[in-house]
Amino acid sequence: MTLISPRRKRWLKLTSARWQRRAIFVAGGLVVGAAAVVLAALADQAQLAFNLLLAKSRYASLLVTPLGFALSVFLTIRFFPNAQGSGIPQAIAARHLTDTTARTPLVSIRIAIGKIVLTLLGLLCGASVGREGPTVQVGASIMFGLGRLSPRRQPGLILAGAAAGVAAAFNTPLAGIVFGIEEMSRTFETRTSSLIIGTVIAAGLTSLALMGNYTYFGTTPIALRNGIDWLAIPLCGVFGGAMGGLFSRIVITMARSAGHPKVGALTRHPLLFALLCGLAVAICGVVSGDMIYGTGYAQVKSALETGTPLPESFGVLKFLATIFAAISGIPGGIFSPSLAVGAGLGANVATLFHDAPLAPIMLLGMVSYFAGVVQAPITAFVIVTEMTDNHAMVVPVMAASLIAYGTSRLICEEGIYHALAKGFVAKAELPRAG
Repeated sequence: MTLISPRRKRWLKLTSARWQRRAIFVAGGLVVGAAAVVLAALADQAQLAFNLLLAKSRYASLLVTPLGFALSVFLTIRFFPNAQGSGIPQAIAARHLTDTTARTPLVSIRIAIGKIVLTLLGLLCGASVGREGPTVQVGASIMFGLGRLSPRRQPGLILAGAAAGVAAAFNTPLAGIVFGIEEMSRTFETRTSSLIIGTVIAAGLTSLALMGNYTYFGTTPIALRNGIDWLAIPLCGVFGGAMGGLFSRIVITMARSAGHPKVGALTRHPLLFALLCGLAVAICGVVSGDMIYGTGYAQVKSALETGTPLPESFGVLKFLATIFAAISGIPGGIFSPSLAVGAGLGANVATLFHDAPLAPIMLLGMVSYFAGVVQAPITAFVIVTEMTDNHAMVVPVMAASLIAYGTSRLICEEGIYHALAKGFVAKAELPRAG
């Protein structure tokens, strides 16, 4: 009988554990990819149902949207606490916390289910929200659920799930990896980098298998011409970055000022506050001619592909509608709405360049505003480049993103996701401090 040496046993044990860990990451990526596809398909149906309602009566939103906001906040508070907002701050906070008990209220299968259901409810009632941020929290929750038996691996699993969520939601694998490094962790973790890439690949392949290969906003091959058109880069960078910083500052201030006597009076009655926010969104929708409801994806894609200008008021009204949705307390992301706002602002800047092609300047507006909101310039230009498959605009988009980032920092000192994550971390640590 052949005896296995103790050293050989240790090696076999370590090898087995290593392959088990890899299997968890890959399996999680497959599940996250499938969840992202399902959420995307249901989100499209929810927006279609709301559009059918508007086709019968465009003023129905004045009733349906406020009531939908109030119902969403009630369900969030009653059944799915910590599912509000985009979900990315919760995933970031869960990575910073050190034990499973503290992480569970922020990323769990229960939260994932609630996030999907309530994001769909928001789109069903016309909220200016996206599904991509929620997909990040869903991805983090799924990976956390798979790794509950291995607390040491949970931060890496949460990071991988978040990155896979971005990759599958937008069909942008590079952006998913960059997002994981730049926004979720703010560091490059050599030990988990290959596992994160594996998870992103698994999620991306699942999305490709179920939905086919596509670019999120279609293909826009047109680029800036030489000469005066290049002035659009600093203009969009400053304008978009300033508006993005303003958006972040408003949302962060509202989140941190809940205990303030004046602001607290508004948020002390969350259902009434959500109702009023929903009414404000509906009014923006009516004024815009029903253009600003939902993600804004269809309007922006059409404008990019056809060169048809967006209405002059689109960017501002979408900006206001997204603010009201973000501060209302309903679950829903700001990725797609932010890109739509940026496209509208870019279209406004394009009016200053009469003979310039519209699509490239809209792209500059999109990346500038998005970089201004999230203050993650590398993620911003990678995600916009991948979503439009326009490699001729890489350098202009990169430059605008960096200008926007610097401008945004002058208005809001920290990115919205990390600023909001601090609130979730503080809330989770209160019981232990007591």
